Amino acid sequence: MTGIKSWSKDDRPREKLMMKGTTALSNSELLAILINNGTKDKSAVDVAKDLLAKVDNDLQRIGKLSVKEMLKMNVKGIGPAKAISIAAALELGIRRNTAGHKKEKIVTSKDIANFLRAQYQYHTKEVFVVMYLNHANKVLHHEIVSEGGITGTVADPRIILQNALAHNATAIILSHNHPSGSLKPSKQDELLTEKIKTAATYFDIKVMDHIIVSEEGYFSFADSGLI
Repeated sequence: MTGIKSWSKDDRPREKLMMKGTTALSNSELLAILINNGTKDKSAVDVAKDLLAKVDNDLQRIGKLSVKEMLKMNVKGIGPAKAISIAAALELGIRRNTAGHKKEKIVTSKDIANFLRAQYQYHTKEVFVVMYLNHANKVLHHEIVSEGGITGTVADPRIILQNALAHNATAIILSHNHPSGSLKPSKQDELLTEKIKTAATYFDIKVMDHIIVSEEGYFSFADSGLI
């Protein structure tokens, strides 16, 4: 039987994964599998380490990078094809974390915050997300209704309520991310929430919560008595 020492350096992370499973691999080894092969002077693991060093070994920062941003780091051995593979794998990880929540029943703010953080905390721009629920508090649909800059976004209550009626929703949950990491709601956040809540009452639609998410955690208007 061919031993691992006879494998090329680029193939050893694959061999290790086959023998011990994914959890046995380091971050650089997992990235090396995606990178597939190294350069003339460096193995795929070395290239992966160089990429991680560019983001201070922070996987969350890699998760925020677009393909263009990854290429701008000028990591030798990372070209467009490899950057695309890494970006695609990271997106699959995000979708894996959120896929099981689409039809689940919402009971607490933590239920929805976990889903929203997994999907939207890595956005470098602020996005406003609405989740539409039925009478049993099961999620019918969720979507980004507006996207802004680094410091803020504005949501249109008319679009939100039109979508709620289109999905036959009886309740909605508002959410937006704070790329800065802060979880403190602004005065504008509070005014917008009240505006949407008031408008929704005319259609017998309940605004259950407004949740702010970031890498630091989440803030629930409902839990804080603001809604």
